[in-house]
Amino acid sequence: MANYSRGASLAIIAVIYAAAAVAGIYVFNQLTPGMPEIWALLAADVIATVITWGFGLVYKNVSVYDPYWSVAPPVIFTAWAIRKSAFSLPVVLLLVAVWYWGIRLTGNWIYTFNGLGHEDWRYTKYRNTLSPGLFHLTNFFGLNMMPTLVVFICMLPGLGIFGADRANVLTWLGFAMCIASATIQLVADTQIHRFRENNPGRFCNIGLWKNGRHPNYFGEIQMWWGVWVMYASCRGFDALISGPIAMTALFVFISIPMMERRQQDNKPGYAEYRKNTRMLI
Repeated sequence: MANYSRGASLAIIAVIYAAAAVAGIYVFNQLTPGMPEIWALLAADVIATVITWGFGLVYKNVSVYDPYWSVAPPVIFTAWAIRKSAFSLPVVLLLVAVWYWGIRLTGNWIYTFNGLGHEDWRYTKYRNTLSPGLFHLTNFFGLNMMPTLVVFICMLPGLGIFGADRANVLTWLGFAMCIASATIQLVADTQIHRFRENNPGRFCNIGLWKNGRHPNYFGEIQMWWGVWVMYASCRGFDALISGPIAMTALFVFISIPMMERRQQDNKPGYAEYRKNTRMLI
């Protein structure tokens, strides 16, 4: 991995994401005349992910992909609103919620980003324990493409809100869930950053972390349930509930177990904390 400064690394990431956006827009415009818009949008999202993954190979750093999770949804929803000329109250509520969530989460990534010379421990673990061929397969499909597809599935209920004219009590409830979710994440991440500064090597067990082992993950899961509630308020209950279910499964069965194994291996007392503290709520 190249040892760029933090500022230079952020500038490079910005250029990479601009290139991914341009590629996505180009693919979408090329496909829409002969393909349903939603499939063209998926293809554009996939191509943008491939561009991001490719630059991750160039810089030998999978973390190039990390901000994609929070950058893509606000941009996609806003572009969709402009394309559809759809700015009804439900759509405006969706955009406000997703931009608040996206700015907050991206801001947290920027705060913790140490430059292209640093790669997230999860990716380094895969890089060091898997054969080169298996690592590259895991990198492309598991670490880049799978999160993109899970988030896209979660965005489908949001895209279904477009065309709805009126908000009702459930729409506002979903909106409140989204705002509360991003705020929970903001509080949780602020608490853990301050705790780590003052207590290096210890696990955080204060504030929100006192009553739940992963309040930041809880906020992320609830965010997409909130989007679905907004959708259900306009369109009813249907198969698009698979979006928030997939997001919940991603965290409960993959992200959280991986994090907890690391915590138990490195943080004395974590096993007892885990026994006595709820996972999410």
